[in-house]
Amino acid sequence: MKDFRLFDISDFVMDEDFIRWVYEKKSADDDFWKKWLDQNPGKYMVVAEARRILESVEIEQKVITEAEKQYEIERLMQTISAPFQEPELKTRVVSIFKKWRYAAAILLIALAGSTFYFLNRSKQSEKFAYSTITISKHLIENINTSEKTITLKLPDESIVELAANSRIAYANNFDSVDTRDVYLSGKAFFKVTKNPTRPFRVFANEIVTKVLGTSFTVRSFEKDTTIQVTVKTGKVSVYSQFAANAKETSSNHLGGIIVTPNQELVYERSKQEFQKTLLKNPEEIVPDATYQKEMLYEEAPLEKVFTQLSKIYGINIVYDNDLLKKCTVTADLRNEPFYTKLELICKAIGAQYEIIDGQVIIQSNGCETESN
Repeated sequence: MKDFRLFDISDFVMDEDFIRWVYEKKSADDDFWKKWLDQNPGKYMVVAEARRILESVEIEQKVITEAEKQYEIERLMQTISAPFQEPELKTRVVSIFKKWRYAAAILLIALAGSTFYFLNRSKQSEKFAYSTITISKHLIENINTSEKTITLKLPDESIVELAANSRIAYANNFDSVDTRDVYLSGKAFFKVTKNPTRPFRVFANEIVTKVLGTSFTVRSFEKDTTIQVTVKTGKVSVYSQFAANAKETSSNHLGGIIVTPNQELVYERSKQEFQKTLLKNPEEIVPDATYQKEMLYEEAPLEKVFTQLSKIYGINIVYDNDLLKKCTVTADLRNEPFYTKLELICKAIGAQYEIIDGQVIIQSNGCETESN
């Protein structure tokens, strides 16, 4: 079994399963890789770069000569050493899937792409700087110089709560473009007016947060080492500006990394890596629901308890239902915070929990006491 978590760019470029996903675009492969990236957001940048490299390679079912192969290798080596010039990667390559003797040439393509990527990192950061974009696009700018949060209304009636020492810029009228774009330096809470045909995008230094209509917070001060996106309601899509493709940036398809209520996505700017986690104090997203009133349990099936807890907080809880199907819970969880609820449930069934990629993972060998 392959452990893709250990793969770097060159490993992905050389992997037959990864190559098939990029070129054949099968729905089953799309489902696998989307799920895998949701579970391993730290690998998002590596996968995106490997995919970009493969998409730039033209595959032909034709054997190349040794002279042609040598020429391509020499040309790629020259590309690696050329400063700030995007490599011309339209290379003729024999079928990658079966003729592995040309693997060295593919590896060089990966090295060329990754070398170019890191050499240009500082240049790209400058390109997406807040000050550069706002000047070039002639945008309206609001700056909060006070010590309190101020409330703004955007042209589409969306509401922005702009934190102290923060600034935001946007076009005077969103009707002139297919997307509703705003540019943020600092911290802001957004309550977006729903419009499925025109995505709302927040550009915050290296990342973009895209929604169709929801509420969320973005923190991205220039001097911060991280960028955080926290979702209150609905769901948002977050992707890196460096690795974004046309589908992610312009359509109403929520690609990238999906973030849901009570989750926080942290982008490490120096490493260019994403990490998804849960908030320290998750809030109820349906506080007045019947589920909350019913959280007084007497020998209640574990499945019912976890289902209600998941709906109240919008948090996915993963467990082995077959292993724990005989487990029951007796507890009053009505006025307890989320993590206390989890601890009481786990204590009742002799289990433990762990937070991985913004999900609760229940670990158990079965109930300590089961009904006969």
